[in-house]
Parts: sequence; structure tokens; C-alpha cells
Amino acid sequence: MSAADHTHSGPAGSLLIRGARVLSLDKRDREWPCADILVSGGRIQAIGPNLQAPAEAQCLDAHGMLAMPGLINAHFHSPGNFMRGQLDGLPLELFMLYEVPPLAQSGDSQRMAYLRTMMGALEMLERGITAVHDDAYHVPLATPQGIDAVMQAYADAGIRATVAIDQPNVVEYDKFPYLRELLPADVRAEMEAAPLQGMDELLTLYSHLIDRWHGCARGRLSAAVSCSAPQRVTRPYLQALSELSRSHDLPYNLHVLETKLQRATGLERFGQSLLRYIHEAGVLDERCEIIHAVWIDDDDLRLLADSGAVVAHNPVCNLRLGSGVMPWRALHDAGVPIAIGTDELCTDDTANLWVAGKMAGLIHNLSHADPAHWPRHAEVLRALTAGGARALRREGELGQLAPGALADIVLLDLDRWSFTPCNDLRRQLVYSEDGSSVRHVVVNGELVVRDGAHVSIDVAAIREEIRTLTPVMHSQWASSHAAASRLWPYYQRMLAQAHALPSGLTRRVIAAD
Repeated sequence: MSAADHTHSGPAGSLLIRGARVLSLDKRDREWPCADILVSGGRIQAIGPNLQAPAEAQCLDAHGMLAMPGLINAHFHSPGNFMRGQLDGLPLELFMLYEVPPLAQSGDSQRMAYLRTMMGALEMLERGITAVHDDAYHVPLATPQGIDAVMQAYADAGIRATVAIDQPNVVEYDKFPYLRELLPADVRAEMEAAPLQGMDELLTLYSHLIDRWHGCARGRLSAAVSCSAPQRVTRPYLQALSELSRSHDLPYNLHVLETKLQRATGLERFGQSLLRYIHEAGVLDERCEIIHAVWIDDDDLRLLADSGAVVAHNPVCNLRLGSGVMPWRALHDAGVPIAIGTDELCTDDTANLWVAGKMAGLIHNLSHADPAHWPRHAEVLRALTAGGARALRREGELGQLAPGALADIVLLDLDRWSFTPCNDLRRQLVYSEDGSSVRHVVVNGELVVRDGAHVSIDVAAIREEIRTLTPVMHSQWASSHAAASRLWPYYQRMLAQAHALPSGLTRRVIAAD
């Protein structure tokens, strides 16, 4: 029995939430001015006025509060948590020299991995984010111990977490166009000597993740698969992960066309768009979460719409790294499901999905002069909830309040500035709320945050332990920053070469000539 089996592992008791204003956010989009929610066995049993509960049920007075589904962070990288505020905005390909140092020979301890994962989980729960899709990378190598540290932190925190192993398996210079030729021979040799894991080893690690953790903590913990990005892995591994996704019905994470350079990568390495490459490899299907999808063209859009794949939109990260503005309206109108993520704490600097949602509702207003093409608040709210559920393969179970749904419920205090005066509740949830109104959080039927405080976690002790590790982090970063400075000129030349290519796409707000 794994450690996680002992964490929140017993049957959930009954909980009665009394007297809340309730938003279902399901397909019927119902609203009750004042109703109760009865929870038992981790699921919602009933919603309505004056419900009767078992004598042993825990009661929670929610008068003056709004009950709504917990938000779902559809894309996150927990290993970046300790790098909050550590770097300036940079193009992705330069940023990753610091975020995932390509010449690194050693990584963080298990305790550091546990603490950084716990830190992000606690921040999300405090803001009413009840589920996270963590595309967890490992520098330089993935190990069973590193995987266990991440999963145990999520088990202990009380959040719902779906976690993948984001691990490339090709040499660094082969992930990009032009770079092999731009690098001097000694740097190429360093990259070839850097630690790298083969397909069989990585698939064995997936067996560990699935066998030990998938379905643990009363179903709160789940596995996903990830290739990181199609250009970062071999084609056999790309396809093996797809088969793993199919056989276990797991989400498949793929970063695709995040930057303009990645359009050049597709043409240079595969003679086609990266979206068409994964389609022709037989990988693109309804289990895929296509992350970013900024530099897609009309052909890519048709492939996405036909596949049933979900797009994970990360608007704050895309701005922080200057990647561009995703074509929201084109995707939405083509019927492509959209979810929203915060990406990571070094590219968003928070795990605040409310802010990412508001940004999604604003940045696309710059894409078209006609406001009919701008995102509507209902679309954004759906992406924050039902869209995330779709990405997690939990459509109909998460992202809504309805009998039979999993009991991931957030209670917000309506006596806050965000709702004063309350002119339009749904619109103010998107544009006014920032998570500061969250009072109580229920995950899987268990009350994990009460009156803004974590029920079972000593948050002050966690913060203090993280602060004691700061000198270790700074020492690690000094080494990785020195290596990044050596590589920077070659990557910058690669970027310049890629940006000189015409793409026929406008994904940036630029001054007119």
C-alpha cells in the first residue's frame, strides 16, 4: 500500500452546505437564490431548499455566500514553483535556458520537490482552485522518487491533481531548427553528454506512476501522459505515449505551436506544421490537451476541430514570454473546447486562475475591431470550469454542481467588494473576483479550507521551511545562469533566423509600419 492510500483514504462522510446562493454552471446553468447542497461519498447527492441530512452529517452555514464549482487549472508546471519572480520576461526559447537548464547534471532533492509542489497546491486551494493538471518536468532526469514526492505533496494538500511526466528524450539541439549548425562543436558535445532517458526507461516510470498513484487518495490523484512537445521526443515515444493514453483513457499533454519559432521547427524538421505532424503520426485525438496553440493556421484549426482535442489557453504566460495571442474566437467558433491554465510560477508568477481568466476575457479584445468577436464572460467562465473538466477527461463530473457530480465546491463571501453592488454575478466572477472572496473549499466531499485557512496543513511551517532553502536555490541558479549566458548568443541567432521567416499569421500586437 502506498503512502497516498493513508492520506484522505477513508470513505468521505456527509456534508450539508446550508443556505447558499448556488450556481450550477452545468448545461442547464441553474441558479438557486438560496439552497442547500447535500454531499456524501465524495459526490453531490442533492441541491435544493430545506434538504434533510443524516444525523452525523457535518453542517456548514453558507448564508450570504455563493456556492459554485471549483476552478480547474488546466495547465501547470509545479517544478517551476520556486522560481516565482526570478526572471524577466524573455522569449520561451531563451527563458527555458534558465527554467530547464539543458546542461544540468543534477536536480532538486525529494524534499524540495515535495515542498515546491505543496506550495503551489496550497496557493491554489486558498483561491478556490480545486483541481490542477500538472505537466511535471524533471531536471535532469525523472525518477520514481521524484514522481513520488510530487504525488505525495498533492495527496497531503487535499487538492485534486492529474499529473504527467514531462520528459523530452532527444538531444537539446535537435528540439530546434538551425541550432545544430549554429553551435560550436564543443557545445554540441556538452549537449550530447547531458543526461538523457530513453523510451523504455520513461515508459517504466509511467508504469510506476500509474500503478502506484492513479486513483489514489479516493480518486483525487490521477495520471496523465506528456511528450512535452512533439519536437522534443522521438516519433516512437510520441506514439507509445498515445497508446498509453488510449489504453488507460488518460489525458495526453502536448505543447504545440506556442511560439513562432515552433512554426519554423515544424517546417525545418518535419516539412509540415507540428499540428499536422502529430495528426499524421496518429496521435491527435480527443484525449489530447494541446497546450497554447498560438501559432496555428487554418489547416491546424480544422485538424483540431475534427480531432475533439482540448486547447489549454495560458494568456498570462503567453504575454510574459511574448509568445503571442491565441486565436480564441476562431477556436471557439470551430467548436474546439478551451480550458485555461496558469502554466507555472516563473511565467505567471502566481497560480491565480481568476487572473488568468480575466486576462483571457481582455487580451482577445485586441484581436478584432468588431466586439462581436470578443470573448463573452460566459465563455470564459465555462473555460475555467467545464473546459478544465473536459481536459481532465472528467466531463460531467467536475466543473459543475449537479447531483452525481464530484463534490469540488467553492464558497465565496458575497459581502466583499467584488460583488458590491452585485449587478451581474457571472460577469463579476470573471472581471471582478480575484480569489480573495473564497471562504471555504470542498474537494472530493472533504472540507479542506475553512474560513480561509487550511484544515490539516501547517502553512506557516511550510513557508518557513521553504525560506530556509533559499540559499540552496540561489546556489543552483548561479550555476544554471552561468551556463545559460554561454548558450544565449546561439539561441538568439536561432530566434532571429526563425522570426525572419514570413508566417502569414498575426499573433502579436505590433505598431503599424
